[in-house]
Amino acid sequence: MCGIVGFVLARPDGRPEQAVLERMADRIAHRGPDDEGFVVRGPAALGVRRLRIIDLETGRQPMTGEDGTVWVAFNGEIYNYRELTRRLTAAGHVFRTRSDTETIVHAWEARGPDALDDLEGMFGLAVWNDATRTLVLARDRLGIKPVYYAVLPEGLVFASELKAMFEHPGVSRELDMQALSAYLAHDWVPAPRSMLKSVRKLPPGHRLIYAGGEARVECWWDVRYDGGEPMVEVQAAAKLGAVLDLAVRQHLLSDVPLGVFLSGGLDSSTVAMFARRHVNRLSTFSIGFDDRSFDESTYARRVAAILGTEHHEEVLGPNAALDLVEGLGDLVDEPLGDASILPTYLLSRFARKSVTVALSGDGGDELFAGYPTYQAHRVAHTWARAPRAARAVARAAVNRMPVSHDNLSLDFRLKRFVAGADLDLVTRHAVWMGSYTPAEQRGLLTPGALARLPDGPSYAEWERMAAAAPAEPWLHRVLYLDLKGYLGEGVLQKVDRASMACSLEVRVPLLDRRVVEVAAALPPEMKLRRLTTKHVLKWLLRNRLPRDIVRRPKRGFGVPLARWFRTELRPLVHEVCDEGALRRGGLFEPRAVSDLIGQHMRGEADHRKKLYTLLVFLLWARRHRVA
Repeated sequence: MCGIVGFVLARPDGRPEQAVLERMADRIAHRGPDDEGFVVRGPAALGVRRLRIIDLETGRQPMTGEDGTVWVAFNGEIYNYRELTRRLTAAGHVFRTRSDTETIVHAWEARGPDALDDLEGMFGLAVWNDATRTLVLARDRLGIKPVYYAVLPEGLVFASELKAMFEHPGVSRELDMQALSAYLAHDWVPAPRSMLKSVRKLPPGHRLIYAGGEARVECWWDVRYDGGEPMVEVQAAAKLGAVLDLAVRQHLLSDVPLGVFLSGGLDSSTVAMFARRHVNRLSTFSIGFDDRSFDESTYARRVAAILGTEHHEEVLGPNAALDLVEGLGDLVDEPLGDASILPTYLLSRFARKSVTVALSGDGGDELFAGYPTYQAHRVAHTWARAPRAARAVARAAVNRMPVSHDNLSLDFRLKRFVAGADLDLVTRHAVWMGSYTPAEQRGLLTPGALARLPDGPSYAEWERMAAAAPAEPWLHRVLYLDLKGYLGEGVLQKVDRASMACSLEVRVPLLDRRVVEVAAALPPEMKLRRLTTKHVLKWLLRNRLPRDIVRRPKRGFGVPLARWFRTELRPLVHEVCDEGALRRGGLFEPRAVSDLIGQHMRGEADHRKKLYTLLVFLLWARRHRVA
């Protein structure tokens, strides 16, 4: 696992400044504290900060092959590199290391960019070809690892994190207003946009080819859903079990200590269970909270005992995550309205005391329909058939419910349901998953900010994503949106930044390409059976884990933000959202922000989601001086 940086000058006779390259790499030293490497080849400069995982002694980067033509800077892991090494060796390639990075080098020598099809893994990579004077950037299929880039008049710049891009003198700090509007709508910035106007994110499953001063971006992989051939549980579970076992086994490859994040939920328990089959000793890690509505540690302990793992647990007091909030501007790298980055960071920091690699269960909800929103969509179909008057009475009753600040409280869920239940499927999902609707943004943003949005706030980025989603069945349409949006731009960004801030590599075997393709081919009823989520996964594990573990409702990985905003975080909220500061910023209407804060503080509404999304952006913009 590493962080990569670099740039290519548009002028072929240009000579890059290595000092700029080194400053960029220094900003992401947390991604690779073990080593650094730099190479300048004509107009191209590549840099790597390395966290040593495989081939600790000879796997230094950037790396080249026999003739010194192809150079690779690589962030990630290739889980089938041993099989590829055998195939490439048989074809005549000579390996000098045991590194998965060298596998990419020789695969590229053999097939060029088509070598991406052979790679099973997570990656953000850069490949420079001396002979053709071409740079290729590529991002893995699901977007587990990040790649930012900027196409400038003087050349192309790239990095694993946005903060490294700030160190290049050609990168402007001007805010992209359309990205801000999309962030307010969804809590994350949809690729290819970033929060900076001059910087873009390479979308998952895409590659960028830069040659002759011109850049071309193309898709090299996308998930394909179909209606799914009818099958019974025993068939579906057999296919799924086989591919899960293969993926988890390959994800265990490591030359350094490795463990598993274990929350006691279905997904992390699945990963731990398959991992335990392939190792004699397995370390698992969880954190607990004093606030019982947010604590799942008892379930993690129980699963660990059943599987016979060496379980490590840290119970945290109420201020553990609270102390991290002021530093969110650095931690998130780019604004991200998901407060679970706080416990994810704490868990990563705890696990890093014992291991360098951890497997997690991320991705299971988006593959197998695990979120309550999928159940809500099914209920919304019934809701739509109810008389309009009955719906109006029900909506009024829900909106009169007293506010609770517990994790996923009933009133919070019901109020969000009625807010979107009457909308079309795609818009409804955006409303349920995001923070500020386009209508709410028109009241939140100043006239000056709205003037920088020619078409006004909208769900345009969401609708662009939806245009590539399957039209039917409705469940696959929503799963595609979550896989490409909420997971690809939100959850995976959260896990990457939180773990790499602790120099910990986190792997996600449920997002192995082979698992994703098996899941996508399953019929909808194998994922959501009436109101039962993750039906096939639960069926697979029904005799391997206790029924109450397999069937227990999803809790999520939250923190008591709603309460914090009224207590410990109250001074920070008022300081960051000060009327004078907001007026100087010119983006948000002070009165609108004051109303949100006041309603929340008085207990009239639960605005935890809106306030957190706003707070993260303001902390980030202040930290990085973005205008």
